[in-house]
Amino acid sequence: MTSIPSAEQRDEVEMLALMLLIRRFEERASQQYQAQKIGGFCHLYIGQEAVVCGAVAATRHDDYIITAYRDHAHALARGTSANASMAELYGKATGCSRGLGGSMHFFDRQNHMYGGHAIVGAHVPLAAGMAFASKYRGEDRVTLCFFGDGAINQGAFHEALNLAALYKLPVVFICENNLFAMGTSVKRSTSLKQIVDRAEGYDIPGEIVDGMNFREVRDKLAEVVVSIRKDSHPAFVEARTYRYRGHSMSDPASYRTKAELEKYRLDDPITRLRAQLTREGKLTHEEFDQLDKRAKKIVAESVKFAEESSEPPLEKLYDYTYVDRAMEPGRPRPAEREEKQPAERPEKWAEGGPPPATSGTNP
Repeated sequence: MTSIPSAEQRDEVEMLALMLLIRRFEERASQQYQAQKIGGFCHLYIGQEAVVCGAVAATRHDDYIITAYRDHAHALARGTSANASMAELYGKATGCSRGLGGSMHFFDRQNHMYGGHAIVGAHVPLAAGMAFASKYRGEDRVTLCFFGDGAINQGAFHEALNLAALYKLPVVFICENNLFAMGTSVKRSTSLKQIVDRAEGYDIPGEIVDGMNFREVRDKLAEVVVSIRKDSHPAFVEARTYRYRGHSMSDPASYRTKAELEKYRLDDPITRLRAQLTREGKLTHEEFDQLDKRAKKIVAESVKFAEESSEPPLEKLYDYTYVDRAMEPGRPRPAEREEKQPAERPEKWAEGGPPPATSGTNP
């Protein structure tokens, strides 16, 4: 396995601190939900922290990230503040989606985190579109598309992989296989023995990683991303992980045994990375305690921030449902507006690029 260059490798202690922040944030979100401070659905990421942190450590800040509804960790990992994240859970105007999205619709354009999508598998074609845009503009950005094992049987998933393969798009499809699609075991919902084999049907290279091992996720993703930047193509990574809580806050997870849960708790990704760093002399027990204390402090402050933030004004309820001012009386309808000229297209596309567009149409 090829390691990422040291100049690009984020400090592992820093990444452990990030994993701790995600864990403590999710634990506090659970508490606030049970206290009825948070409404709607709420899906926690506890146990899966190594996947998104490993991916973020292997990529650049300007690479795109898009995910499904278990999205708090992806926003935090990409740089969204705990304050903005907790405020969004509270539905406050200071939230990362201005209080209009809630738990399943985190969004942070500044940090290139594009959702937070509630419909299973529906964001996978969006990831293909984002990767298409990167290639069309001649950028070397890579799109990371996260989804659960429950998404791989959706039609949109297959359509997206087919297009990504045809157009050789710079996208990594990352399946966070936590063994259950809601309460249904992957063994009962998917005919394949290995989810990664889905990629083979579209001639997309696939890899399996231990999603409880930060270093393995980071190193494999780094290897994949280097390959994509060198020669644009899609890739598929199955990260085998486990969630310690139910599918959502309303799920008691009675479909799995206590013994199974305890087995995976012994392989906690935070405990594993902590042990590795301690053995190598990079972290002391006292330093770990300080990291944990700091994470708890940040999260406690985020709760205070959320509680003190204002609610979105009622008149903002319909904002962002349509394009700003699109429904104003007297505003020209799309067909009446002056037709825009298509953007200048690259002279050449590599083999596998999209077919030339007809005159006057967008790509």
